[in-house]
Amino acid sequence: MSYLGVGVSPGNVPVYTNLKVNEKRVRVGELVLRFMVCAFAVVSALLVGTDSQVKEIFGIRKKAKFTDVKALVFLVIVSGLAAAYSLAQVVRCVLSVMRGGLLLNKPLAWAIFSGDQVMAYLGVSAVAAAEQSGALAKLGQPELQWMKVCNMYAKFCNQIGEGIGAALLLSLSMIFLSALSAFSLFRLYGLNKPKK
Repeated sequence: MSYLGVGVSPGNVPVYTNLKVNEKRVRVGELVLRFMVCAFAVVSALLVGTDSQVKEIFGIRKKAKFTDVKALVFLVIVSGLAAAYSLAQVVRCVLSVMRGGLLLNKPLAWAIFSGDQVMAYLGVSAVAAAEQSGALAKLGQPELQWMKVCNMYAKFCNQIGEGIGAALLLSLSMIFLSALSAFSLFRLYGLNKPKK
């Protein structure tokens, strides 16, 4: 008995060590996550990149478009990069699942890990920048006499908000993928056990 009053496991708890089954689950999970990243990236880029609204103010027609806000341009570029990177990784994952082979190549694992890290950091920074710009457009900045732009361009702001939401899901998925690629990389270093 331990000091907490909880007994020690008698050893009859099932432990699954079938590496092929676990490896296949990891590969299928990675494939699903990469499809999700690709879908979220395309949706985000399309929602933000195609958004515009024309408003007439005092007889002057003013068109709001995503290129007016540099943070949104950055978000569209990052979403496009994430979609392209994810699509290339989906092809690699599909080939890996079809072949059934394990990833045992350390340089390739490092390249995948590094690429996932870069895309995750880019995604988080793009979402943060776009969200800050969106907050300024929605709330304004009374101390600096910046007005609430979303009061005039409601449709534009709503679609931008949806695009930022999709980009947030993209970023979260990339963070999970980064963790999965870290697992796939660093488990390779556990395979080299010293022989007696």
